[in-house]
Amino acid sequence: YGLARSEGLVLRYLADAYRALRHTVPEPARTEELDDIVEWLGELVRQVDSSLLEEWEKLTAGADIGEVVRPPLDAPARPVTGNARAFRVLVRNALFRRVELAARRDWATLGELDGEVGFDADAWREAMAEYFDEHQVLLTDADARGPGLLMVDSASAPSVWRVRQILHDPEDFHDWAITAEVDLAASDETGQVVVRVQDVASGGS
Repeated sequence: YGLARSEGLVLRYLADAYRALRHTVPEPARTEELDDIVEWLGELVRQVDSSLLEEWEKLTAGADIGEVVRPPLDAPARPVTGNARAFRVLVRNALFRRVELAARRDWATLGELDGEVGFDADAWREAMAEYFDEHQVLLTDADARGPGLLMVDSASAPSVWRVRQILHDPEDFHDWAITAEVDLAASDETGQVVVRVQDVASGGS
């Protein structure tokens, strides 16, 4: 195992960005969206084993890669769902990724993401054809990405989050949405959000 200098620099920049955002942004300038980003960034830094930073510091001090020995892990990393607020940001990113692909009509990539759960490229194409019959475009601006268009039900089932990503149409009808489930156990096992899309349909605002 060897940590390239560029990877160590990225780790240092991420840690510095987290500290700067957490300690230098004045309270009046903080928003819920910014707090979500800070929480996610902090969790990202914490998920990286601290020995990586130690290895990077040894490399920058002039040690050869072969001389650097990574110490054994003392404890397992915290599961990806361990920080609910940071995990919610990951869920939002995963759902909005699908919004962006749908806006570009990239059915093939959507099929790769969701085909295993039965929502393949053809299913996406058919569902979104109805959307585009009603709305000329699918917006992907800041409002489309905002937390107000993502509904998360984390209380109905202990191992699943039920989510609804509302699609932002030009008329602001908000009558279409992606409904999905997030498998918490599978997310912890894989270290990333496991989303299972169930439907894309009009259901009223």
